[in-house]
Amino acid sequence: MKENLKVNILWLLLLLADYSLISVLVSVGVLNLFYVQILQQIGINIILAVGLNLIVGFSGQFSLGHAGFMAIGAYAAAIIGSKSPTYGAFFGAMLVGALLSGAVALLVGIPTLRLKGDYLAVATLGVSEIIRIFIINGGSLTNGAAGILGIPNFTTWQMVYFFVVITTIATLNFLRSPIGRSTLSVREDEIAAESVGVNTTKIKIIAFVFGAITASIAGSLQAGFIGSVVPKDYTFINSINVLIIVVFGGLGSITGAIVSAIVLGILNMLLQDVASVRMIIYALALVLVMIFRPGGLLGTWELSLSRFFKKSKKEEQN
Repeated sequence: MKENLKVNILWLLLLLADYSLISVLVSVGVLNLFYVQILQQIGINIILAVGLNLIVGFSGQFSLGHAGFMAIGAYAAAIIGSKSPTYGAFFGAMLVGALLSGAVALLVGIPTLRLKGDYLAVATLGVSEIIRIFIINGGSLTNGAAGILGIPNFTTWQMVYFFVVITTIATLNFLRSPIGRSTLSVREDEIAAESVGVNTTKIKIIAFVFGAITASIAGSLQAGFIGSVVPKDYTFINSINVLIIVVFGGLGSITGAIVSAIVLGILNMLLQDVASVRMIIYALALVLVMIFRPGGLLGTWELSLSRFFKKSKKEEQN
């Protein structure tokens, strides 16, 4: 109990120190508006990657529908936020989007999550496209293919930082819960999990709904960050981009997803001056990682501060 308390306090101190460092760098001008925007996009990508990693990396379900749930959150924030430009309305819209995404994930998850592998990927991709087509044909509510412009800039780096911390903690607590352990058992061996009484379909649906909610939150934050939402921004390419972050960092590693989002975000920033060859270098970097690190940058490794306490305790005993 004391060890867990020490670990939690240490994590809290690290998070506060990180927040304070960014605040100081922004206030003294080291991080200008451009770098702050890069940080915000990296934070949004972390939320997306952590949520998709729960579905793909921890529950073992190949989903390509993340962009659809992101679109639900984005349009909820755009529709409500543009009509009532207050933070209360924005957070209310974020909640509405999360609930709606969870409900849609539940409805489509019941029939589709009985599928496996490529079949599930095609099914979730179809669901994502249905959501996007529904938005295009949403009439005056969604403004069709033209999208919604002029959304107030609600999203700040502080807000993104807060939601990165909250979603990451929520995901870690989910994985450490009895349902989370059942999720891992389904990934390892679904037949064995069923043989010991695990309702595998139920477990997969819960993980799918959880991941959809995190995608919706990220979508709302991005709508408040960019200031516009357009259906073409939520094609399956967006789902692939998030999947690349997850695979690059390591399937089944929250730490890997975070590190990967940061590395790829910085790489994109550094390559902006060479736009003509940016995607070639970016793709080459991904290929090299997959060749030399097939399991991703970190594989399934997780950063755990409790290990340091265990090591120090062993050294004291010796």
